[in-house]
Amino acid sequence: MTLHIRRALPAEYDALGEITARAYLDDGLLDFGESDSYLDELKDVAKRASAAEVLVATADDVLLGGVTFVPAPGAMADIARAEEAEIRMLAVDRAARGRGAGEALVRACVERARAREGCRAIVLSTQRTMRGAHRIYERLGFTRTPERDWQPLPELDDITLLTYGLTL
Repeated sequence: MTLHIRRALPAEYDALGEITARAYLDDGLLDFGESDSYLDELKDVAKRASAAEVLVATADDVLLGGVTFVPAPGAMADIARAEEAEIRMLAVDRAARGRGAGEALVRACVERARAREGCRAIVLSTQRTMRGAHRIYERLGFTRTPERDWQPLPELDDITLLTYGLTL
């Protein structure tokens, strides 16, 4: 099996949105389950693609997963500051996990960040329970940046996102 990483095609947006939503739901990452408002954001790949670069992993013409690469602070960035890129919404279909797609997607984001003039770091947010993703980030040299941890819903104290960064 040969993995390919490339930009998502508009014809793949719906399928990638479903893979992303399903990954978050099945892994218990949405506090409000099917009624979580973030589910709409996860499914709306067209919106992400209009403001950032959406990448997909494929093998044998099968869509395995995707990620959103945010090249600089802006509409799609959660935590990126000046001279930083950001990784968002990394998801791999449950049936495709363990094949290296997640790591390949993260590596592609790091390569894109390194290629951007003036980009000094790449950052991301993750949930405590995403241990498999944490291992990928750490294997690729990302380190925890607890001083940047944040709450996407400040009114709910129990939802804190962990942050990681990689100096380029």
